[in-house]
Amino acid sequence: MTEVLLRAVGVSRRYGELEALAPIDLALCAGQTVALVGPNGAGKSTLLSILAGALEPSAGRVEGDARTGWVPQRPAHYARLTARENLELFARLEGVADASAAAARLLERFSLPPDQPSGELSVGNRQRLNVALSLLGEPQVLLLDEPTASLDPGQRRRVWEIVSGLHESGGAVCFATQNVEEVGQHADRVLVLQGGRPVYAGDPDGYAEAAEEAFR
Repeated sequence: MTEVLLRAVGVSRRYGELEALAPIDLALCAGQTVALVGPNGAGKSTLLSILAGALEPSAGRVEGDARTGWVPQRPAHYARLTARENLELFARLEGVADASAAAARLLERFSLPPDQPSGELSVGNRQRLNVALSLLGEPQVLLLDEPTASLDPGQRRRVWEIVSGLHESGGAVCFATQNVEEVGQHADRVLVLQGGRPVYAGDPDGYAEAAEEAFR
């Protein structure tokens, strides 16, 4: 039986009268990658934020104590600090024994310029730094909010090579995307959202019609 690392049980989110996310059940299982598909405002970022523990659900709960890494859409680092300083700072916050060594490994792995303020990095390098930061705690579950939207094809391929390593080692990956190609290449399961509601949950082969309707 496949091990469930993180599970959302009836999670929803309201802002006053606005229902941003209707009740949803979602299990993230070891060795699986789940794609969240839908237009802007569909609820993808809200669901990922709840799974990451960055946003409280209005109802429902998240179960599981797996170590989780989160890559939000917006940069989650300090613009005045260099890439190296950001990585070392967040490594210490994660309780990493040797913060300097961990930062050096990720700088090399992502080919990041170490000593340039992150606010001066290119859009692609800022996003790669975002992904690097999410890996500091050696997560079992990785949550990514459109992680390759600002990357060129070569950078996109490199990020997915690194992310796929977590999947292949028995971790779980959940990513939001509007890139049909990425769904076909990387997803084992797909959840299509429209207006905060799930309209399809299943394998990648059958999601296209629901996704086409969601994007109309």
